[in-house]
Amino acid sequence: MTLPLPDTDFLHALADAADNETLPRFRSGLNLHTGSKPKEGYRFDPVTDADREAERAIRALISERFPDHSIMGEEFGISGSGPLQWVLDPVDGTRPFLCGIPVWGTLIGLTVEGRSQLGMMSQPFTGERFWADGERAWRSGPQGTAQMQTRQGVSLEQAILHITSPEPIARFPEINFAALNDSVLMTRYGGECYAMAMLAAGQIDLCLEYALQPYDIVALVPIIEQAGGVITTLSGGRPEAGGHVLCAASAELHAQALALLNN
Repeated sequence: MTLPLPDTDFLHALADAADNETLPRFRSGLNLHTGSKPKEGYRFDPVTDADREAERAIRALISERFPDHSIMGEEFGISGSGPLQWVLDPVDGTRPFLCGIPVWGTLIGLTVEGRSQLGMMSQPFTGERFWADGERAWRSGPQGTAQMQTRQGVSLEQAILHITSPEPIARFPEINFAALNDSVLMTRYGGECYAMAMLAAGQIDLCLEYALQPYDIVALVPIIEQAGGVITTLSGGRPEAGGHVLCAASAELHAQALALLNN
């Protein structure tokens, strides 16, 4: 049985609710009551009022409209059960949020029986949104609204690789990052979820992440796949559970990069 999915308007309503909590706190000088959560390999993994209040706002709308849906959020865990589950990261990229750099975003994803179907990434400071409606991927912002398509036909030697942080590289020597890094045109760091949105938009060709949680990736999976990209774990499996994840603009590029990383 095919379960009916919420429409795109509801995705935007959820993003509006989150934006109302995150944007007033960004570069505002407000006391964000910043704390830290334990995270392997990091001395500081921040959480702020923006994270907590945005998740509360999203949860309230989902519970009102779809009380039978389950919700998994970074800040408040899992509530409910059933085949449809919302997966939320209210501020993906809290570090750049604290630094005043607008590469963070609110991630809102929906899985059906564990597989990601809908996704929204909202960046309210730049006025941009990136979403997948179940069939296609879209972006909106100062340049208007358009369907997204990953960049096709790019050789590995001409590919742009992105990784959020170099810190995990040394902790996972079994992943041959050096081989991939030496093979691409250039490697950039620090883009968080915004880099994956740029892969879907045709600006970046490869994104590698070492230690994702479901709420870091579920919303981005359909955005990348419905734009024509490929996203898996480094073992080639589905990425919804997180872990080591590789995104690529094309199947050929994905296969080449995966072979190097696993060599």
